[in-house]
Amino acid sequence: MENIMVCVTKQKNCQRLIDFGKSLKSSDDDELFIIHVAHTDFNFLGNTKENEALEFLYNKAMEAGASLTVEKSDNVLETLVQLIKENKIDKVVVGQSGEIQGPVNFLTKLRKRTDGIVELIEVPA
Repeated sequence: MENIMVCVTKQKNCQRLIDFGKSLKSSDDDELFIIHVAHTDFNFLGNTKENEALEFLYNKAMEAGASLTVEKSDNVLETLVQLIKENKIDKVVVGQSGEIQGPVNFLTKLRKRTDGIVELIEVPA
């Protein structure tokens, strides 16, 4: 049994990440977790477009047989690491970063913090 976490934003193109995560399931016992972490000052409820985006993510998670977790945090990296540990995640699926590669790149930091804990899979844009 494997636990697979897919990190998404509120963009509709995240469906490709959810689909990729679902394709990694090798048995019905594998669990799929869809995770979105928003900054604490972000207000979902007062924004119709944000509500639509969350509803889209929820529907795509349900179609994939996954759970959707939306967390609010000022430290996205620490929150993801905590969720990885809490849910005993084996594989983490992320989208390719538009950031310049280097030591301060978010995915570089995530890879460093999770090295030896999970397999980090970067899906090209």
